[in-house]
Amino acid sequence: MRAARLISMVLLLQSRETMTAGELARELEVSERTVYRDMEALSAAGVPVYADQGRGGGYRLVGGYRTRLTGLTREEAEALFLSGLPGPAEEMGRAGALAAAELKVLAALPAALRDAPARASQRFLLDAPGWFGEAGPPPLLRDLARAVWQDETVELHYRRKDAEVTRTVEPYALVLKNGTWYLVARVGDGFRTYRVDRVAAVRPEGGVFDRDEAFDLAAHWREEAAAFVRSMLREEITVRLSPAGMRLLRYAVEPHAARRAAEDAGEPDDRGWVVTTLPVESVAVAASELMRLGAEAEVLAPPELRAHMADSAARLAELYR
Repeated sequence: MRAARLISMVLLLQSRETMTAGELARELEVSERTVYRDMEALSAAGVPVYADQGRGGGYRLVGGYRTRLTGLTREEAEALFLSGLPGPAEEMGRAGALAAAELKVLAALPAALRDAPARASQRFLLDAPGWFGEAGPPPLLRDLARAVWQDETVELHYRRKDAEVTRTVEPYALVLKNGTWYLVARVGDGFRTYRVDRVAAVRPEGGVFDRDEAFDLAAHWREEAAAFVRSMLREEITVRLSPAGMRLLRYAVEPHAARRAAEDAGEPDDRGWVVTTLPVESVAVAASELMRLGAEAEVLAPPELRAHMADSAARLAELYR
């Protein structure tokens, strides 16, 4: 484990140039005393590392020093080529850059690991777009990607259901979710999310913005996704589900709702049926979703949904009589 940590230290210093002992300790999840000992070990091993004292100081590597990729294990080398996303990279206009980067990494690998990209590509494939989606990326995706890379403020023309609006935004990131591209942008003091396929025009404002270094894209997107689900699933119903109904529920309703129902389920009765609470978008949507479960689900509340299900069942019975 120490050998892996020493390699990580060298790679961190190569990528960030200067890091304090505290920063290294937090990154590697060790104590500062451990960092001091490891730095002495690196120096003794011939790695040209030195420390600058005072304000703005920290550990550095002698200019131009670079490690070779001889410390990679086979698993690490193959994982590198799993991290590339050729489909999304091509849609953003970065396919050439990705291919060039892979060639450089491949050239630096030891001969015994040169088969890593072929092994990875023949065993795993990321097919990001959803089923039955429109072919091809949104028309303005590459323009937005360019603005994201360059931290360029743009004027965004965005189509809503009822009108087209214009916003001056700072494009922070692009997210591909279930085959749909989203733009995360700062507008004023807050962040908003836009579907890229609804962007009608992108016009550069001619300036760059100062990116908030504290912005965490992964954390922001988790919060956005959770808030979206909460806003969508505004109501709750009470249902009684058979064992088969519980198994099939995740295919009939939104996955978050299915997980909530499983967590809130009571003790099964002598036939294995359970009573639980299910978050839903509306009574009408819930009726449509629960009809997929047939006789494996019984609505207990609210009364209007139970009546709706009874009426639908009666009409189906009459239709197939």
